[in-house]
Amino acid sequence: METYLDAILERHRNLASNDDRDARELFDEALSIPRNGSFLEALSSPGLSVIAEVKRKSPSKGDLNLFLDPEVLAQAYETGGASAISVLTDSDAFGGSREDLETVERSCSLPILRKDFVVDIRDIYDAKIMGADAALLIVAALDDDQLSELFEAAISVDLEVLVEVHDEAELQRALDLGSMIVGVNQRDLRTFSVDTKRAERVLGSIPDEILAVAESGIATPEDAKDLALKGFDAILVGESFVTSPDPAKVVSTFDGFPVGPRNMATSI
Repeated sequence: METYLDAILERHRNLASNDDRDARELFDEALSIPRNGSFLEALSSPGLSVIAEVKRKSPSKGDLNLFLDPEVLAQAYETGGASAISVLTDSDAFGGSREDLETVERSCSLPILRKDFVVDIRDIYDAKIMGADAALLIVAALDDDQLSELFEAAISVDLEVLVEVHDEAELQRALDLGSMIVGVNQRDLRTFSVDTKRAERVLGSIPDEILAVAESGIATPEDAKDLALKGFDAILVGESFVTSPDPAKVVSTFDGFPVGPRNMATSI
């Protein structure tokens, strides 16, 4: 039975197979563009950091804020105290676009994560060309050779990487790459169901020197505080912010909680 992830990846692989642009030319262009800021440094300040997401819709929730203004939203996020911004560029499933990311890049000074289903080296170069400071690599979507190739491609054009995992086996693959930023997604990308205990379970195996990000299922300031106390350095939140009439105010209520020691987390 085809899963949500299978369908999304098939579409992205088809797009990649029909992309006849020269990868070397894209590499040269990406390398020539200076990075605006460091995603890692922005998330390393004391207290819980917030990665605020620009997301119009999702497969699980449908339309969230289909006609949002990326410029206005990015500025609200910065005003509210977000440390970084994540921008969905997947069009079919999430309603995003490269134009959304380019608009955000022009509108604020925060480092930007391109959040998409990266399957091809040109996706990496495109992220840098669009104005991203970091790209997302999803371990569940890639085999070891693909993961390594794409990770190294990002490093080669001075693009940081958030490597996303769902369990300890995927975490080990991320650590084997040399990842410095690991995101634990509490949403199963095959079913789109959320397990709010997943982040805590996986966190117990993340070394202290690795920056840990919790993703999905974070709906309230209490959720944010709980994840911070367990030892997460940052959270990535979309729905609660894009659906709010005052995103700056809401972001401020999720930000800055004291980060506790990770040995309090429960390992699998």
